[in-house]
Amino acid sequence: MTTLVLIEAEGATIKKASLSAVAAARAFGDVDVLLIGAHGAQEAAKIEGITRVLHADSTPHLAESIAALIADRASEYDHIVSAATAYGKNVLPRVAGLLDVQPITEVVEIIDADTFVRPIYAGSALSTVRSRDAIKVLTIRNANFDAAKLSDASPAPVEAISAAVEVPDAEYVGIELTHSDRPELESARVVISGGRGLKDAANFKLLEPVADKLGAAIGASRAAVDAGFAPNEMQVGQTGKIVAPELYIAVGLSGAIQHLAGMKDSRVIVAINMDPEAPIFSVADYGLVGDLFEILPQLKAELGA
Repeated sequence: MTTLVLIEAEGATIKKASLSAVAAARAFGDVDVLLIGAHGAQEAAKIEGITRVLHADSTPHLAESIAALIADRASEYDHIVSAATAYGKNVLPRVAGLLDVQPITEVVEIIDADTFVRPIYAGSALSTVRSRDAIKVLTIRNANFDAAKLSDASPAPVEAISAAVEVPDAEYVGIELTHSDRPELESARVVISGGRGLKDAANFKLLEPVADKLGAAIGASRAAVDAGFAPNEMQVGQTGKIVAPELYIAVGLSGAIQHLAGMKDSRVIVAINMDPEAPIFSVADYGLVGDLFEILPQLKAELGA
């Protein structure tokens, strides 16, 4: 069997989530990777266990165009895979629609080439599903798979492919990237997230000194994002980003089921909340009941010491 994995690069660096998708796809057999964009092809060639890199360096970052490009080559593959990131979740359902197959999303375990495990009911249960489609289209939850390694020993060949796929009624205007010195949220070793308990956007900045001390990424609950405390790209949860860091600190977060679905696989969870009955304490390894506006400065001081 041969699998195509759609991977992402940030600059010339392959994202960790994509490396996890490659590692998962190796369970099916041979793996080709597809990289869209001008940079990262030589780095992608270093991914262990892949057969070749398909590189389309002139295709706009438009989901409709990328999906059409993949669908045109789909007959060569048994499985089409990506990480369950915003990018993958934007492209692969469109691919499945063009191929008239059922996408299988957020896969956390691969049993065999046709059978997969994925969460349902906001992560409260796991469902085992079997697909009879000729081509399986999957998104992989990267937290459940180790990342493939990079090696200079035997790089895979890079094949330039045509990106001349026209999509009517869709126009690429541009892309705006948020630049940050902090770790990427989905691959960070430590994450500190704020909720509605922080009360406003100005108070949300209280998380930054603690994040700086821990080298942490900063996340937010959906309630905090909807209230305008933080931008959408910081949202953790079922409709945001799925994270599983070594340490997750939840500050002023009640622990709605939507949020728990996005972080409950974290290795150690610390919760800070005034309400001792808050649902977040049901998944926390350590809980601190108190006023976050008093606790955060104390935490900052202790970390500094």
